Amino acid sequence: MSNEISTLYAQLLGETAQISWAEVMPQFAKGNVLWLASDKDLVAAAEHIINDDKAYVSALMQQKALHVLSDDIAADYAQRDPELWAVVIAPWVLIQERHSVTH
Repeated sequence: MSNEISTLYAQLLGETAQISWAEVMPQFAKGNVLWLASDKDLVAAAEHIINDDKAYVSALMQQKALHVLSDDIAADYAQRDPELWAVVIAPWVLIQERHSVTH
C-alpha cells in the first residue's frame, strides 16, 4: 500500500478551513450541512463522498459518524460556538468539531 496521498485529497486538504458557527448557520438553514464525528478524517470522508464511495459512506452513516446536521447539535453549537473545521463538497458543507488534546 502506498503512503502517497491522492491529488484530490491534497486539493481538499488545501480547501479545509476553520469556520465559525455563524458562518455555518446559513447553510444549516438550507439543510446543506453534513456532520462528521470528530474521530474521523474530515478530508478522507470528503474524498469518499466526492468519489461516490457508497460502501464507505454507508459505513460511516451506520456508525452514526456521518449525518445531516441535526437541530440538537446545531443548538449546541449555537450555544457553545466550538472550533469547527469545514470543507465544501457542493452542495454540502462537511463540518467537524475539533476537540483539543490536553496533556
